[in-house]
Amino acid sequence: MGGYLLRRFAYTALMIFIVTTITFFLSRVIPGNPARKAAGPHATIEQVIAIEKEMGLDQPLYKQYFRYFNQLLHGDLGTSLETHRPVLVDIKEYFAATMELATVSMVITVIISIPFGVISAIKQNTLVDHFIRLFSLAGVSIPVFLLALLIQMAVINNPNIPIAGRVTTIISITNPLKSITGLYLVDSFLTFNWPFFKSALTHIALPAITLACPTIVIIVRMIRANMIEILHLDYIRAARARGIPERRIVFKHAIRNSLLSTITVIGLTYGYTLGGTFLIDAIFAWPGLGRYAVNAAMEANYPAIMGVTLLIALVYNIVNFLVDISYGFFDPRIRLDR
Repeated sequence: MGGYLLRRFAYTALMIFIVTTITFFLSRVIPGNPARKAAGPHATIEQVIAIEKEMGLDQPLYKQYFRYFNQLLHGDLGTSLETHRPVLVDIKEYFAATMELATVSMVITVIISIPFGVISAIKQNTLVDHFIRLFSLAGVSIPVFLLALLIQMAVINNPNIPIAGRVTTIISITNPLKSITGLYLVDSFLTFNWPFFKSALTHIALPAITLACPTIVIIVRMIRANMIEILHLDYIRAARARGIPERRIVFKHAIRNSLLSTITVIGLTYGYTLGGTFLIDAIFAWPGLGRYAVNAAMEANYPAIMGVTLLIALVYNIVNFLVDISYGFFDPRIRLDR
């Protein structure tokens, strides 16, 4: 395990270095002068030149790169040209909202998709199976933005189900939240702030369900296919011949083996979601990382672009590492130290 961890750390460091280098030079191709953006619309030419010198934009590109990398090694991601705050502070705020949404969405996905996939496989070619497959086909055919709008239209007349924002403004004023992790549901639960918890839960419900639907469809179809294949293997037939109850065969052997490829999809989807989903952020007015990243790109906000890119690269590596570790749990024959 020690050797495996060392190799993964070296791989992660190399990948982040490559991603940082590519993103740094590509971000410099974006039209616009960051110094002008930082100085404001009414700044004089002298003020813009002074800010360019302060930001190091007057130096050759390779010197800008080494300067940025030196700051990065010291934990400094720079200052956002839009919010004028440290990029690390911005990312912490926006990423917390995205992480909470992605986690709730993934919990919904797992709770629904695994039972549906197993039932569809066990009830193969029955009415239940046909209904689940029809649901899956419809779910994968509807674009996410259209699904989000349809869900909003379905509940728009219900005052108890909010369709935008992260928490009700009045609740945030009358029951202010003590921030611990930045995750509203977790912090309100730990501090017993139940009005805030209820408001945060109702606000996250619709975007989380919308985000979960496409993944549910994929995982249901994948588990169904894997289960059908596994249930026809020789060791399953041998277990049935020995008189082992069907319930035990399904839950102890078939499901566990069918999840090996599924957890890869779950992990990659979770990593992708943590990278930001702009459509969900825009439609539900969710203050997530996707909106922050798009605004940074449109405003030529170099420090924010680089910070978001580094975070996404790091998140993908961590998620992939956890997925690799989980393989050993589902299949003890897989050894990570080889």
